[in-house]
Formats: sequence, structure tokens, C-alpha cells
Amino acid sequence: MPRLATSDHYTLDLPAGHRFPIAKYALIREQLLWQGVATPEDFYEPGLCAEADVLRVHTAAYWHRVRDLQLSAREVRNLGLPQSPQLVRRSLSSSAGTLQSALGALKNGIGLNLAGGTHHAFADRGEGFCVLNDQAIAAAHLLAHGLARQILIVDLDVHQGDGTAAIFRDEPRVFTFSMHAGANYPLRKEQSDLDLPLALGTGDAAYLQILSDTLGPLVDGVRPDFIFYQAGVDVLATDKLGKLALTPAGCQRRDELVLGLCRAQALPVAVSMGGGYSERLADIVDAHCNTFRVAFNLWP
Repeated sequence: MPRLATSDHYTLDLPAGHRFPIAKYALIREQLLWQGVATPEDFYEPGLCAEADVLRVHTAAYWHRVRDLQLSAREVRNLGLPQSPQLVRRSLSSSAGTLQSALGALKNGIGLNLAGGTHHAFADRGEGFCVLNDQAIAAAHLLAHGLARQILIVDLDVHQGDGTAAIFRDEPRVFTFSMHAGANYPLRKEQSDLDLPLALGTGDAAYLQILSDTLGPLVDGVRPDFIFYQAGVDVLATDKLGKLALTPAGCQRRDELVLGLCRAQALPVAVSMGGGYSERLADIVDAHCNTFRVAFNLWP
């Protein structure tokens, strides 16, 4: 039975009209409970990420500027979120959620974080609403403690996982795979171990065919003993920042392909939510909830 990391720290006050849908984190938990997908006992508080884990991935100079609220005006602008003690706690809490999800997946097959997927965070800077790179922090922890030999990061957010690719550029034990809209943010792409840039407007049939054709051979070739899945729902046609054209059913089928393969091959997987910027908050929440529903169906 999957367990879900969540925390009150995942939400924070943002200026009125801010385009980051921070309310989704609390609403997803409420909807999973209301729909009967999860019970209160399935949720847990992951705590805060230890500084040693942060520093395994991020430079001390960058982390100290984040921690001490010393980011420059340009850094804050590139981040897209106002710096505050709450943002620091949120970043540490979300990273802890993915790390604890990874540790849980080693025991239970899957671990779920109701946040995370902050793949635009580089070792020395944050960008695109991403302060700390949660999946990189968790992956580095597993490697440092001998808990994984070969890690595959499957990043299906609509935006390239540029920070993750850069962090693990010279780390052969982590294979980064990013399938994303090609002509979209970030303007300057990094090089993942495997990048699949998609044409704008790609819909369900083409998307799912490409993913299905790629995923099995990729796992066979990389031979991972642990997978991180970045399950951004900004692939939806309704997304303001996405530029792809998946339906909710197509997005759910995507999750079934990834998580079904992990289940079939007994590969432990840690899931982080990633982005979602549809006009209607309900569209974002529904799509994220579908990801977790798929997980509960596969790991009853």
C-alpha cells in the first residue's frame, strides 16, 4: 500500500494573482481523501531535509544564500518565487518528502510525494519555481548510502529537466531521461542522457506511442535498480505553459505506462508531482489525483 508524504509546509502565501498554483498541494490531499483513494493513515509528515543531503547536490554558497534569505534580486526573479523563511521550509520539506518516498519505495515498491519534481534547480541556482532539486537530493542520498547501484530518472514534465540533467552530467550511476515539449521553457536546454523533445501540440496517440516505444528498451538498457518519476501534469492541453495537447485520460495512461512497468519489473519507484498550470485549478488537481489513483490501483 503506497504512503503519501505531505506537509503544511508545502503551501505558503504568495502575492495575489501569482501564476504558481500553490493551493493545489492541500486540495490534492483533500480530494484523495474525499474520493476514498487514500485514508488519513496513508499520509505522513516527512520532516525537513538535512543540510548534509542538500549539500551533496547544491553548492554551499547557493544553499547559504537560500537559507539566509540573501538571494539577489536577479536570482529571485529567475526563481519566480519571493524569498522568505516559509519558502526555505517548503523547499526542505518537499525535498524530505521525495527522500522519504525513495526510502519507502525500497520497502514497499513505491513512495509518493504530494509535492516535489523541482527539476529546474541547478547545483548553484534556482529557476522556474524550483529552489532545491528534490529528486537529485534523494538520488544522491541513495547512492551515498549504498541503497541503489543504478538510478533512472524518468522526467515527463512538459518542460525539460534541465537542472537534473546538469547536476548528474558526470554521474554515470544516474541516467536522466526527459521527454518534453521542444520549443518551450527553458529556452536553453541542457543535455540529458536521453532527451525526447516533442513537437508542439503533440496529443495522446503520438505521445503514448513514443513513450511506449522508448520506456521498455530504455529500462532494459540502463538496467536501473531504482526509478524516480517526475509526473508533471503540465502536458495537458489545458495547460497555460505546456504547449502539448494531452487529455486527462492520456495523462493517466502515461502514468499507467510508467508505473505499470515499475510494478511488472519490481523496480522501486519514487513519484514527485512536478508542474501543472491549467486555467482551472480543478483540472490540475484531478490530473495529479489520477497519478496517485494509478499508484494505489497497482500497489493495493
